[in-house]
Amino acid sequence: MREILFLAHRIPWPADRGDKIRSHHILKRLCEMAPVHVGTFADDDRDMGFAEAMDGLVASRHVELRSKPQWQAGIEGLLTGQPISVRSFASPSIQSWVNARIASGVVSHIFCFSGQMAQYVPMDFRGRFIMDFVDVDSAKFESYAGEGHSLMRWVNRREGRVLARFESEIAQRADASLLVSEAEAKLFQDRTGASTVMAMGNGIDTGFYDPDGQYNKLHPPFPDPLIVFTGQMDYRPNVEAVSDFAHHAMPMIRAQHPEATFAIVGRNPTQAVSDLSMLPGVQVTGAVDDVRTWLAAADVIVAPLRIARGIQNKVLEAMAMAKPVIASPAAAEGIDAEHGQHLFVEENIAAEAARVCALLAEPGSGLAIGQAARMHVIAHYGWRSQLALLDRLMGLVTDDPQ
Repeated sequence: MREILFLAHRIPWPADRGDKIRSHHILKRLCEMAPVHVGTFADDDRDMGFAEAMDGLVASRHVELRSKPQWQAGIEGLLTGQPISVRSFASPSIQSWVNARIASGVVSHIFCFSGQMAQYVPMDFRGRFIMDFVDVDSAKFESYAGEGHSLMRWVNRREGRVLARFESEIAQRADASLLVSEAEAKLFQDRTGASTVMAMGNGIDTGFYDPDGQYNKLHPPFPDPLIVFTGQMDYRPNVEAVSDFAHHAMPMIRAQHPEATFAIVGRNPTQAVSDLSMLPGVQVTGAVDDVRTWLAAADVIVAPLRIARGIQNKVLEAMAMAKPVIASPAAAEGIDAEHGQHLFVEENIAAEAARVCALLAEPGSGLAIGQAARMHVIAHYGWRSQLALLDRLMGLVTDDPQ
């Protein structure tokens, strides 16, 4: 029997944030190939509520609420010599479930999504092991090592070093290591020396992200002009991006466009993000029913991330909605699109503010680049084409669904 074990650090249902969008579509494609057993974590009770949604699709599942506090993971990491981020996802019950699935003799393939879950793949597994690192997590921690107080700098330096070693060890075991972009794949290969490193990009559902689709519109009176950022608002790069934009870009923008509003759209805003709503022209929405409502209402979408790895789904979603996007070089990296033709890539906060002002002054130019962006995404970022590599790597006979 040829069946697949799918391991993910976060339940791949629903596809409502960056990492879950990728894992969701990969899981659906794997289920077209063979029966799939899913082992994963839920961040909270809301995510646990989606576990049953997978029952009609997967052969079996083990979804566990992740409740280990960070301090405990830190102590475990220091005592064992392992990365703290890996110990954060260490669970004896998931390991027992994985062992039982493999002992049943039906699992011929393991697809592991995110490096934290590689700890569950037995050293003696003789089937095919595909590892999707998505991006180079160790490099992210290394970039944090120069910031904050001395203890956190030490923790991040250690995490970058220990995690890099862990990534290299896993890459040597895996039949293939996947990264989300060619740039991430090259960086990972240079760091690990692994020979089977490949890029498998993210796609976008252009039927769902369609400016002419069926979704609730933002009822008037809504802010005009409107600048929008979307993302998970307890994720550090997003928090830093919106704080920088709200404090430094918005005063420059409102000097020319006094009624401009910056809407920060996304769930779980930290206190630092919520406090930004006290600034002139800044609105923090928290979780919304449908992000398309805000994308459609926006005059400009911004993605001013200073630290980013891989492909930013928020950029592809905005492009699919035919909106002009202003992205930092970090946010645009990995996206095959031309500056000034499909989006704008600006080097710093002053250039981002100037570009926003120019687009608000000439709405027609934003409309034109938005239309070009949508056509580009339709042509190059469909999930079927992005996952073609997955079909070859798994080596399972499939019927191409219509």
